[in-house]
Amino acid sequence: MAQDQCVVIGGVDTHKDLHVAAVVDERGKILDTAEFETTAKGYRLLVEWMVSFGELERVGVEGTGAYGAGLARHLADEGVSVVEVNRPNRTMRRRRGKSDTVDAEAAARAALNGEATVCPKAGAGIAESIRVLRVAFTSARNSRTRAALQVRDLIITAPHQLREVLVAQNTAERVARCARFRLSGDPAEPLEATKLALRTLARRYEILSEEMAEVEHTIDELTARANPALRGAKGVGVDVAAILLVAAGNNPDRLHSESAFAALCGVSPIEASSGKTVRHRLNRSGNRQANHALWRIVMVRLSHGDEATTSYIARRRAQGKSQRDAVRCLKRYVAREVYRLLVDPQVVPDGADLRCARKAAALSQGAVARALGTAVMTISRLERAQEHNTVLALRYEQWLSGLSPQTTSRAA
Repeated sequence: MAQDQCVVIGGVDTHKDLHVAAVVDERGKILDTAEFETTAKGYRLLVEWMVSFGELERVGVEGTGAYGAGLARHLADEGVSVVEVNRPNRTMRRRRGKSDTVDAEAAARAALNGEATVCPKAGAGIAESIRVLRVAFTSARNSRTRAALQVRDLIITAPHQLREVLVAQNTAERVARCARFRLSGDPAEPLEATKLALRTLARRYEILSEEMAEVEHTIDELTARANPALRGAKGVGVDVAAILLVAAGNNPDRLHSESAFAALCGVSPIEASSGKTVRHRLNRSGNRQANHALWRIVMVRLSHGDEATTSYIARRRAQGKSQRDAVRCLKRYVAREVYRLLVDPQVVPDGADLRCARKAAALSQGAVARALGTAVMTISRLERAQEHNTVLALRYEQWLSGLSPQTTSRAA
């Protein structure tokens, strides 16, 4: 009876085929260790085994984004609190050795003493769908780039009949030309073999382009559905929104502050002070893809002449910072903006609703464009969800709601 009422902590060292689990009590005493298969039945037996020692408070799991993803999802479905556990440091491993049992015990004790407190990303929901689709997209993009480079290199060493025609063309023209090659000679001849190789690579390039367009269209729809406010922010496109949504996961509330999100993205400066020297160094850890996404937001805003961005960079440059350092400082502020959009997104009017309201008011797209000071095509793309602009959508909605019947008739 006393054993059933005690609180226990679990730890799991995850692998491809078997998970090694350990259970400790509140004082850190090891109660038992066991192995379980990485199947639905194995996950169920693991939970039942841990609960048999007492009230299961939480479980520390290694690799919740890899081999431990399935177990983390199962534990979350069972209502068990899960924390992400990093690998034991090298000093501890040199002292205690390395084994699956030792790693499982270390995971349990890390969850017990508060060393492991990070809630893992939820491996479900729309963010997980975006993640797996982006894997396919990046794979196709990398393969297409490799095919384009191979076409370029083959042209450089091709017989002069091909090289003179293709060397001055860009990638799109080369691909279109090479994909239409017809073979009429012996492939033992270098000219015919080169034409065959170029045609194969060009058609591969076209197939990969079609795959990219299809997957990107789906990711576009999912990111807009998941967080319209993020998609409508300045400088945020399909790829940037996908990266940031995947980094935050389907449970962005696990990020307890904007400082935690900045650390996750590797844009929080790290103190490196000693004695009378007070300084900070560049943070090279964190999610580097998310870090790159923040950099792209800054670059897009700079290239489009965003007033707030350009004034901030100018002020930092006047303080003696280089352009690169000024951009790094600005990324920290952009991380704060993105964090708010992820955790508490603003409600953005739907383009289809705006179109219906405009038609109900008997207004043309030209009248709306003139009133809002923008192009007709921009209004058209906004209504068809082909362009995402939170500021413009809110202005559009506010303008429509403030129209009187007299104003509507004059605008029409």
